[in-house]
Amino acid sequence: MARKQFDLIVFDWDGTLMDSTSTIVKCIQAAARDLGLPVPTDLLASHVIGLGLLEAMQLAMPGLEPKFHARMAERYRYHALSRDHEMTLFPGVQEMLQELSGEGYFLAVATGKSRVGLNRSLNAVKLLSLFDATRCADETFSKPHPAMLQELTRELGQDMRRTVMIGDTTHDLQMASNAGAAGIAVEYGAHPVHELKTCPALYSAPSVAQLHQWLSEHA
Repeated sequence: MARKQFDLIVFDWDGTLMDSTSTIVKCIQAAARDLGLPVPTDLLASHVIGLGLLEAMQLAMPGLEPKFHARMAERYRYHALSRDHEMTLFPGVQEMLQELSGEGYFLAVATGKSRVGLNRSLNAVKLLSLFDATRCADETFSKPHPAMLQELTRELGQDMRRTVMIGDTTHDLQMASNAGAAGIAVEYGAHPVHELKTCPALYSAPSVAQLHQWLSEHA
């Protein structure tokens, strides 16, 4: 049998495995409304998905006074918790992950979510046992810094050159490039395709089904 190209497959969470982009956008906008602040557009709010929460709030609302940063983050968490039930896995994700795990790949998550938020999501969709390791933005540097991938490869004893990062944002693909890992884009998440195409990627998947097929044939 042909030797696999990768040993470790790292996934972003929101917009890649979890269908949560529109809900996150609404939560960012609701947090701004709560504080009587200018409400960011859908485009601006979706662009910051994948970053750490405080960084995302600052970029979604350029010029926001520092005194509002923590309050924006608190209101965002409030709305995100109240809308948890709206977020589900993209169709085909569970089957794809189970197949990859069964074929012996190491699987990991690198996400802008907090540790509390990721664990809550993993438990809700019963995927916790499928991942060998996870990293969150409140534990290390936020994307596109390479730290998440560096830490995951060290923890699992893996070679960065045999690691691939899969995500729906330029933050994910730039992190992969910065770390020396391969990158795969998915086109159904937060960032538009024309932005994803500005970053190096082995493949750009229009759907989960096509991502699954590519990984089955090439990973």
